[in-house]
Amino acid sequence: MTTTQGIHTIDTGFVRPQFDAAYLIIENGRGAFIDCGTNHSVPRMLAALDQAGITPADVDWLILTHVHLDHAGGAGELIAQLPNAKLVVHPRGARHMIDPSALWAGASAVYGEAVMETTYGRLRPIPAERVIEAFDGQVIDLAGRPLLCIDTPGHAKHHLTVYDERANVCFTGDVFGLSYREFDTENGPFILPTTSPVQFDPDALHASIERLVALQPSAMYLTHYNRIEDVARLADDLHAQIEAMVTLALEAGVGPDRHARLVEGLAGLYAARADAHGWTQGRAALEQLLHMDIELNAQGLEVWLDRAAG
Repeated sequence: MTTTQGIHTIDTGFVRPQFDAAYLIIENGRGAFIDCGTNHSVPRMLAALDQAGITPADVDWLILTHVHLDHAGGAGELIAQLPNAKLVVHPRGARHMIDPSALWAGASAVYGEAVMETTYGRLRPIPAERVIEAFDGQVIDLAGRPLLCIDTPGHAKHHLTVYDERANVCFTGDVFGLSYREFDTENGPFILPTTSPVQFDPDALHASIERLVALQPSAMYLTHYNRIEDVARLADDLHAQIEAMVTLALEAGVGPDRHARLVEGLAGLYAARADAHGWTQGRAALEQLLHMDIELNAQGLEVWLDRAAG
């Protein structure tokens, strides 16, 4: 667990090391978690408290950037271990935390119940009285440290970003893309957008990125994965790739081979950009590391295409 300015990075253990992060902010002996991984991540979250020198009773908040299960699947189990904490979530996501049955049913229809149980664990409802809906501009007070909630759609309609004014950093969930440390070079971090199903909106995503850049943060804390600096360059990279990905989707059109063509196009786009970034391990290694992301990005672009056509 790494620590900067009272911010502790927790590897949730989802998929592979340094893939999925959650965060613990400590201020004056009080704690706030941002995102939490899956049910299987809960022991890691509690261990982080012990390492930071506080107890579960010292945690005031669990703030979710959005309710996709790699970020929020363990929220019910974790809240049950935090006697004084409230859950903070976008208004569009609150009902899914109070009654996660629709989340579970939708994901189970795609992956199957057995896979869901193994990957995420059964979702536990959170009592409504412990859930706070965070509207745009709402400030969460962590022992005198203001945490600003910003509505940032584009990846999901129920997505918020947390701006920590004290540290001048943003906790961006998935709205500021993915940046895995395996792709770091002497040119810095490599980044790509995430357009995973089902609510990708390129115009909203561009606007959300610009809104965060306007804050002039010194760094972004991504769920996938950890702290990145050089914010202006990375924002430009995201904007360029969103446009390139939209173009690929529009060119893919319709037809039974649309998905395969999108997967191939996305892999080619990311490989070319990684090569230009100075990453030398080649396309096969890139496709192995980004296999899940390429697949989900292709699916998200297809949902966007179908929605626009309908």
